Amino acid sequence: MRFVTAVLLAAVCFGTTGTAQALGPEASAASVGAARILIGGGALGIAAVITIFAGRRRGAVGTPALPAAGVGPRHPLPAWLLVAIGAVGVLAYQPAFFAGTAANGVAVGTVVALGSAPVITGGLDWALRRRYPGHRWAVATAIATIGVGILAAATGGGGSATGADPLGLVASLGAGASYAVYTLAAKALLDRGWSGSASMGALFGVAAACSIPLLAMTDASWLATGPGLAMALWLGLVTTTVAYLMFGYGLGGLAPATVSTLTLAEPLTAGILGVAVLGEALTPGALLGLLVLAAGIVVLATANAGRRAKVALG
Repeated sequence: MRFVTAVLLAAVCFGTTGTAQALGPEASAASVGAARILIGGGALGIAAVITIFAGRRRGAVGTPALPAAGVGPRHPLPAWLLVAIGAVGVLAYQPAFFAGTAANGVAVGTVVALGSAPVITGGLDWALRRRYPGHRWAVATAIATIGVGILAAATGGGGSATGADPLGLVASLGAGASYAVYTLAAKALLDRGWSGSASMGALFGVAAACSIPLLAMTDASWLATGPGLAMALWLGLVTTTVAYLMFGYGLGGLAPATVSTLTLAEPLTAGILGVAVLGEALTPGALLGLLVLAAGIVVLATANAGRRAKVALG
């Protein structure tokens, strides 16, 4: 249950992203995304290095920074290539997500991006590993996806798709696919014996280094303002560093498809914050969508607790 709790807490942190952007100054999606990864990814890289050296000094076992011989299933791709692929996914997610929310609003952009992620992640994991995520995941994902659809329709312009920007929807779907890529890359590193902090630090640390020239090519004058710096620090340290440390921990004990479905708590959080903080109106359809979405998350979140109870009784 602790892995499920860690992922849900990470999702709550993720869910504050759109609200933080909405409260911050005007800035391009590329600039905000690059700043977020530079700060958050750099901090994750530093945290990984500290964890690695602390573990080695104590002689810790079970949290290697590098894949230990004979640990985890064999993977056809070398570790450096998995890190590179994962870093590309991290970099691609940022501008795609912010472009989607800028085009169609926080609610629609978030639910489309995160709503598509479980289906894409589960499908890729099934295709690459030949491992079916399970009937519980299928039922929970179906329920949650229906909730996402209801929520998107209720907030997408009078309940019709005509109010949504097609390019914004494509950007949000691209964010969902990018999420799937770096989640599966991180899981492959964990299967090799990497610790959660080491795998996330490697992916986001490389992405942070690559984001420096990307940020330099954008108008980053917003970072020189108080609100802009506050937004960048929140997006970097809370929604990236803290969130992905918990995400990596949870991913170490759960299947990628399960993790991506649990992170649908992000649009749930975003919807609640949209009403409570941004003053967005919650229509009956949006409320129904949030309730259905929450039901799907509960179905999956209680799966491990049910299994543990059966083991105890057995």
